[in-house]
Amino acid sequence: MITVAESPVRAWEHLLGPAAPHEWTRVTNGESGADVLRSTDGARYAKCVPAGQQDLLAEERDRVAWLSQRGIPCPTVLDWTADATGACLLTSAVQGIPADSVSATELWRAWPSIIEAVRELHALPSHDCPFHRDLRRMFAVAEDVVARDAVNPEFLPVEQQQMPGRDLLARLAAQLDDRLAEEPADTVVCHGDLCLPNIILDADTLSFAGFIDLGRLGRADRYADIALLLANSREVWSEENLARRADDAFAADYGGTLDRDRLRFYLHLDPLTWG
Repeated sequence: MITVAESPVRAWEHLLGPAAPHEWTRVTNGESGADVLRSTDGARYAKCVPAGQQDLLAEERDRVAWLSQRGIPCPTVLDWTADATGACLLTSAVQGIPADSVSATELWRAWPSIIEAVRELHALPSHDCPFHRDLRRMFAVAEDVVARDAVNPEFLPVEQQQMPGRDLLARLAAQLDDRLAEEPADTVVCHGDLCLPNIILDADTLSFAGFIDLGRLGRADRYADIALLLANSREVWSEENLARRADDAFAADYGGTLDRDRLRFYLHLDPLTWG
């Protein structure tokens, strides 16, 4: 029998009970009404959603299952339970600490292993990946979000937070043909939300331990991942010189030079696709 430490967890008790006889605590309230729960032994996570979000959670389940069989450190699917009220995805935990919880010095120490992990993810045969996040598809998502006036200003760069979503989208639309022409040569298996909280580090060695939150994994231009990672890491590097060194180190270890125009395009597109 499950014991629950917080009342919000009780709503999912009927789904969690048969699958995971542990005490659960609520970690955070996720997007679209999802609840993320952690077992008290730290070995398992459960993501639970109401009935209207079952399909999205099932897509995340399939992505986790696919990547976990490809030699890339990430959670594994332990169980899936669904009924008319909602669904719960039970996964193993990646042991360690999120990369956004460390200092700039510690992140610099971890940086080479993070770059290597991204390179290995992107080196997977993209034609084997059944999930798609191609630019035309994601631009259509952005068009829908903007049309519904559902852009979250908090996701936007500070200088764009007072701008209408249609104006932001129009700026990107002017570059769309060029970006679409570049995409085929750089299509890889992307994480889809490659920010520091979704990168887990070994607490002792600060080396890469695994990727989490794989609901957006799929085939896309590699710059969709790189733009988010470099921009998010810049929030940790307090010195501009260190940020430039980190970008240079990424380019050297990952391979190739960084196209700043493409970085800006994908960085500015991403916030318009949430909503």
